[in-house]
Amino acid sequence: MPGVTAEPRAHAGESARLAAAARGDEDAFRKLTDPHRGALHLHCYRMLGSIHDADDALQETLLRAWRSLDRFEPRSPLAAWLHAIATNVCLTMLGRRKRREATWNGELLHLEPYPDRLLDELPDSSPGPEARYAPRESVELAFVTAVQLLPPRQRAALILRDVLGWTARETAEVLGGSTASVNSALQRARSSLERARRLGAPAHASTGAERDRALLRRFMEAWDAVDVDGIVSLLARDAMMAMPPEPFYVRGAAALGGFFASVPLGGRLDRIRLVPTAANRQPALAAYAWDDEAGGHLAYGVMVFSLADEAVAGIVGFADATLFERFGLPSGLEG
Repeated sequence: MPGVTAEPRAHAGESARLAAAARGDEDAFRKLTDPHRGALHLHCYRMLGSIHDADDALQETLLRAWRSLDRFEPRSPLAAWLHAIATNVCLTMLGRRKRREATWNGELLHLEPYPDRLLDELPDSSPGPEARYAPRESVELAFVTAVQLLPPRQRAALILRDVLGWTARETAEVLGGSTASVNSALQRARSSLERARRLGAPAHASTGAERDRALLRRFMEAWDAVDVDGIVSLLARDAMMAMPPEPFYVRGAAALGGFFASVPLGGRLDRIRLVPTAANRQPALAAYAWDDEAGGHLAYGVMVFSLADEAVAGIVGFADATLFERFGLPSGLEG
C-alpha cells in the first residue's frame, strides 16, 4: 500500500492505538484517524467537487475503516489505507449520481468552493514522486472543475497518480484492475482533462498576493460606487462568469458589465456588501444582500476569482448561504 505523504510505518504509540481500536476502543480510533481527516476530506472534494458531498464521503470512509480495521496491515501507511477506502467510497457515490454530460456552457456542474481556512489547517505534506501537479494547482477551481468532467474511474486514476503521486501498481490495487488498465485510463484522463480545462474556469495566475489584494480592492470600490464601467475596466476582454449549478455562463467583459448592471438585486450593487475571503487558493469575495425585514445584510453567496495579467479573468459565483459557516463567516452583517 502506498504512502500519501512521507509517513513512517506505525510507531509504538500508533501501534498501541491500533490494537486498542481493534478491540473496539472508539476513542483510540478517533485519535488514530483524526490527523488524517483533513487530507481525506480534501481528497473526497477533488473526487466529488462538492464540500457537502465530501463531508458525507468522509463520514462513510471512517465508518468503513472502523468496520474493517481488522484487515489493516500495520506495516503499511495508515494514510494510504484510508485514502484507498475514501477513493472507493467516492466511486460508489459517483455511481449513484445520474450520468450526464456537463459543460460550462450548457448544464453546469454542481460545484462548490473549498475554503482556504480548511486548506490552512492541513499538515505540511508532499505528494509521491510521480505527482504531476503541485498541491496549490490541484485545488484550484480550474483543475477541480475539469476533473469533474472525467468518468469516475479516470478521475480516480488521475487523482491517485498525478495528484497524490501513487504508482500504477498501487493505483491498480485500489481500483481493482491491472497496471495496464490503470495506465490506459490515466492517458485518457490526461487527454480529456486538457480539453475540459479549456471549457471551465480560467486558471488563476497570481502576480503576487499584494497585487491580487489591490485588484480586489478596486473591484470592491467600483462595486460599492455602482460603477459598472469601473468593474468592466478591471475585467479581461474575454473574462467569463459561471454560477453552478445554474445553467448560467457569460463570456466577455461587456456582457459581464450588462449582468452586473441588471441582475444582482436589479443592479442595486450598493445593497450588496462584499467581504474578502479566499477559496481554492484563489481570492474570493463573500456577498451579503440587504434584507428589509431583517434590517441588515444577510449571507447571499461567494464569488471566487481567477486573476491573470492584473485583470479579472474569471468569476465563479455560488449563491449558497450555507457555505458561509464553512468559510468562518457570519450569517449576516448589521447596517
